[in-house]
Amino acid sequence: METLQKVLLVITIIGAINWGLIGIFNFNLVAMIFGANSLFTNIIYTLVGICGIFNIGILFNHIEDTHRTMK
Repeated sequence: METLQKVLLVITIIGAINWGLIGIFNFNLVAMIFGANSLFTNIIYTLVGICGIFNIGILFNHIEDTHRTMK
């Protein structure tokens, strides 16, 4: 499970970096590489979103596990 968590985190970080590039430089790296509104671009955005949702679950599981071990 740890490997899956790391993969999900890396994909989420890549998405965050892309959003940082958009916010700071108005430059969308994903759209530049795969083309604006292409199938691959939409797949990448969807994949990043799904990874983010899974990371939320991992975060809450980690918080819950930490709370249990402190008792």
